[in-house]
Amino acid sequence: MIKGLAHVCFTVSDLAKSEAFYRDRLGLTTAFDFVRDDGTRFGVYLHVGGRCFLELFEGKLSARAEGQPYRHLCLEVDDIEGTVRELRVRGLEVSEPKLGSDQSWQAWISDPDGNRIELHHYTTASKQGPFLK
Repeated sequence: MIKGLAHVCFTVSDLAKSEAFYRDRLGLTTAFDFVRDDGTRFGVYLHVGGRCFLELFEGKLSARAEGQPYRHLCLEVDDIEGTVRELRVRGLEVSEPKLGSDQSWQAWISDPDGNRIELHHYTTASKQGPFLK
């Protein structure tokens, strides 16, 4: 049945700008491009880690599903303090880390289209602990 989360897909207003944000600022790796028969590039697949990917398609933001309840993308990090420090060096605005009610550390950023991204660091007391492998 279900093995895990394969990918999350966003419509973005500027593919090159968004790819640069996720690749150059967050450190994701470009896996492959989506290219039309006429050679125009319209999307990109980025490797997040493990078997997880982020898929970006350029388009009008109004093309998003009406009433879509999307709230944020959450990326697991290995060191919340170090990640926040490094992202600030790379010029990103990052919130101060705080311990959430799930006993995991979190900090927040936004991508070029304003999509909220949670940076998430599990602790030994994280409520997700029994499910982590």
